[in-house]
Amino acid sequence: MQKLKNKVAVITGGNSGIGKATAALFAREGAQVVITGRRQDVLANAIKEIGHGAVAIQGDVANIEHHAEVASRVGELYGAIDIYIANAGIIKLASSDQVTPEEYDKHFEVNTRGVFFGVQEILPVMRDGGNIVIMSSLAVARVLPNHTVYAGTKAAVAAFARNWAMELRARKIRVNILSPGPTDTAILAKLGIADADRPSFEEELARAIPAGRLGMPEELAKAAFFLASDAGSFVNGIELHVDGGMLIV
Repeated sequence: MQKLKNKVAVITGGNSGIGKATAALFAREGAQVVITGRRQDVLANAIKEIGHGAVAIQGDVANIEHHAEVASRVGELYGAIDIYIANAGIIKLASSDQVTPEEYDKHFEVNTRGVFFGVQEILPVMRDGGNIVIMSSLAVARVLPNHTVYAGTKAAVAAFARNWAMELRARKIRVNILSPGPTDTAILAKLGIADADRPSFEEELARAIPAGRLGMPEELAKAAFFLASDAGSFVNGIELHVDGGMLIV
């Protein structure tokens, strides 16, 4: 039985990593999936992989006009949406003394401003009883080297989510936070780790995780599915850590 049949789900950054895995799972569960991303070629490939009539809208979450376009397009195509996954984000590791104003601003434009105005624009076309999942990070709760600015952006969106859970209670819209630990996605390659150093880097990470390994995008997708589906019908305003137990170390 498809547990998201007749649901419309919008997933920002749904063209790769956790976002794409979530989009694929939701589509298999019967949802009409809409993904967003910056690169048209990557979006096109993702749509082929996801299948099930998924739709892509190109744009940058740092651009408020993009969110207005997404809300308008989804409203025209489907009338309303049921699920919004605020997943798109960037990360560039640097110690605080090495962070430039431009890098600081870019992180907050994408990871924080993009989430806030994405939700603001989508709410008028979200059905009462809908679900919002905000992607945060283990870095909010545990200090990780060179994550200061990134952690700040993710702490802000977690605070947004808790406030939205209260603000939207009259509409029965649930808002929850999903905080991944280290996950085996392409974003690892963007952390500046040379290909030759990646095996030792992943081994070192795995030693810090009680589960003994990195998470897989599909595992995070299942957690997002729990929060966004009827399986989590009495779950609201929480932060779900999916990190193999790394938070407790």
